[in-house]
Amino acid sequence: MQVQSMHFKPRAAEKLADTRLRKNLTKLSDKFVTARARAVTELDDFEAVRDAAVERRNRALDTLDVWLETFERNATARGATVLYAESYAEAARLIVEIARKHDVRRAIKTKSMLSEEIDLNGALAAAGVQSIETDLGEYILQINDNEAPSHIIAPVIHKDKDEISDLFARTHKTPRKEEITQLTGEARAVLRGHFVAADMGITGANFLIAETGSVAVVTNEGNEGMCTILPRVHVVLAGIEKVLPTLEDAATLMRLLPRSATGQQISNYFSLLSGTRAAGEPDGPDHLYYVLLDGGRTGLLGGEFQEMLRCIRCGACMNHCPVYQKIGGHAYGWVYPGPMGSVLTPSYVGLDQAIDLPHAATLCGQCSVVCPVKIPLPELLRKLRIKQVERGLRPWVERAALAAWGYAARRPSLYRAGSRVAARALKWMGGEKGRITSLPIGKGWTDGRDFPAPTGKTFHELYRERRR
Repeated sequence: MQVQSMHFKPRAAEKLADTRLRKNLTKLSDKFVTARARAVTELDDFEAVRDAAVERRNRALDTLDVWLETFERNATARGATVLYAESYAEAARLIVEIARKHDVRRAIKTKSMLSEEIDLNGALAAAGVQSIETDLGEYILQINDNEAPSHIIAPVIHKDKDEISDLFARTHKTPRKEEITQLTGEARAVLRGHFVAADMGITGANFLIAETGSVAVVTNEGNEGMCTILPRVHVVLAGIEKVLPTLEDAATLMRLLPRSATGQQISNYFSLLSGTRAAGEPDGPDHLYYVLLDGGRTGLLGGEFQEMLRCIRCGACMNHCPVYQKIGGHAYGWVYPGPMGSVLTPSYVGLDQAIDLPHAATLCGQCSVVCPVKIPLPELLRKLRIKQVERGLRPWVERAALAAWGYAARRPSLYRAGSRVAARALKWMGGEKGRITSLPIGKGWTDGRDFPAPTGKTFHELYRERRR
């Protein structure tokens, strides 16, 4: 997926002006936020479960090499082949080579954000392999000119039913349908042929279980089953940070993942897949491959951003983020949007390629409050802001303004004099109504609302008057 994060500001402005998008994004608070609030109360001690999840994820990350080796040993014993990729290009190349080795002509995929990272569909298409998304949201985006997902759990949340109805009628050459059940039925009919004819199934991994050499895949549509039991080749694409030591660890995290993501007690489908089809078994793949990607993840290990690797991709941080709720995911310009994306994107593609993302947050703390594995996202965003300043990556005007403010702030008499001038000037600009309709240094504010003019007095002046 091409990185467009350096264009965040103009893209965000464009999305803010899209009234249809703003209306569609209300589904976040109407559905996911309220459902999560209800679901977490069903646990006897939600905070204790979160603490246990943090401990288990940290244990895996602190000795990641050990658990990866354990996973490889046990997965290989069950007939799988484990491959490692350092870069996105290498991961895509390995999967293309697997497809060529087994003469694959058609592949079916479940939703995988990692496949977006490596642009897997593009790599397969270049190799002559047709790749079909089978998650309904991802399928809708694929037939809409390969549009990128807007959300990691609900990739098509930025569209409404009417848009999808028009798209289906135009793409499938069928009469336009109004009911959701009719639309899902139409998608099911179209995808059924791909399920039956596919040579290779590709899935992501919610978790990799070291003690059993298994992969855990969670969906609400059941397409992960069709992608893993029907094709003769199954490829699992996963980040190396997804490994967990034991099944008990996965069980703990599964108490949090669906509740945090969609407000469900448990997802509709939870598949735990281990090895290839054994003799006498009616279904399952003849060949199973794990492609485990680094892609910048080891660069976070042992550093101040390692906590980000605990992320279980639930999407709760973006569901509750006041910025994401207004602009959606496409404005962020890469695979991962919202607060988690504002940390991951600079970490994976470079801070200079995502200059505005650490500032695409109010630091209100909602994201860290709802994160099931207690990632301190506001603190990590603040650290990225500091790094930008240290490396001189912020615009020179901003740096000059902060330097001037810092110079004055260290000289109280100068700061007080400047404050008096500013307070009186702003009062004058407010006129009789006391409202500033155009503020040159605050144009982003006054373009959408008036700025209330101050009284013309500084805080110290008002405080002295009150004391008197």
